[in-house]
Amino acid sequence: MRIIPIASGKGGVGKSLVAANLGVAFAQAGQKVVVADLDLGASNLHLVLGHHAPKQGIGTFLNNTRLNFNEVIAQTDVPGLRFIPGDTEIPGLANLRPTQLKSLVKRLVALQDNTDILILDLGAGTHQSILDFFLLSSQGIVVSAPAVTAVLNAYVFLKNTVYRLMFTTFKKDSKARAYLNKLRLDGADPQRLYISKLLPEIQRIDKRSYNAFSERLEKLCPRLIMNTVVEPRDAELAMKIRRSCEEYLALKIEHLGVIYRDALQDTALSSRLPITLYKPQSILSQAIYRIAEKILQSEEDSVLPDENQIEESFQEAEIEAETDFENKMDYVGDLLHSGALNQGDLIETVKSQQIEIGKLKRENNFIKLKLSQALQQGFKV
Repeated sequence: MRIIPIASGKGGVGKSLVAANLGVAFAQAGQKVVVADLDLGASNLHLVLGHHAPKQGIGTFLNNTRLNFNEVIAQTDVPGLRFIPGDTEIPGLANLRPTQLKSLVKRLVALQDNTDILILDLGAGTHQSILDFFLLSSQGIVVSAPAVTAVLNAYVFLKNTVYRLMFTTFKKDSKARAYLNKLRLDGADPQRLYISKLLPEIQRIDKRSYNAFSERLEKLCPRLIMNTVVEPRDAELAMKIRRSCEEYLALKIEHLGVIYRDALQDTALSSRLPITLYKPQSILSQAIYRIAEKILQSEEDSVLPDENQIEESFQEAEIEAETDFENKMDYVGDLLHSGALNQGDLIETVKSQQIEIGKLKRENNFIKLKLSQALQQGFKV
């Protein structure tokens, strides 16, 4: 069974949209698929799948250990696709206790007997349980948007993933763990230091821990999807995440591709259908199918892409971004001429773009203000 955790540094970047529609695409390709809503405390994956409000889900199971886990697995209208709802009704569920996490992981892994692909729709942020779920696979997916804050939070998520891997690798009585604890006591948060700065000292004082961590880090190669892209230039932001990961985290990432913003997604959502079922030929759906095909054709977790394959994945994503943009323009023109897209729809689309542009301008101004303040403080020092 292939496990595909899907995470994001911040909410609102379309993580659940990607999870739900990849599930549909995999099932249509003949795979037996389970999509689990692990965005506990803010579960809404059922809305994207067009599923009715769940009566019970993971929250029900965690609070009633006598309940058979199979009872919370629901069938969908898509042959081969099953769904495990989360829970929004139980306060504090987003922060799982270690015993709850262990129990849930055990039940999810046990699905391998009749499941080809298990998709984990994780919560936004960097809580410990989210990172542990993400590390169930060496090739988890991080979804980002072109907004500056989304790109920054995607990097922060990957940074926290690497540090979580480090802390779970170093044993409690090891010299490496003692070194990290000392940094904290001295007021230097290890996570504020670059991996490239920490590793030489760890190698010097504790070679066994260093080798164990290096081996695990070498096997980790997360995948990136840039969602809600508006123009080809937005896709270039993926390179910033890649460069930061390689320079500061010693982490390789692979690019699965871009997904353009599509107003039809809102229509599909209100129609209670995944976009891949509502409009399979849409630009968004075609991007999902393309990403699903890449995943199905790729090797299992045990065989990671080499440097050439990673470089090719980024080059391919840039080409796809250009091609999809041209197709998107042609597609809008076809809709206008056919009457499927009226003038009012076009006006609403332009308005939504203007809102997004305004949001980006505010984010840029905020970052400029922070940089100015930081520079002023630096000069005072």
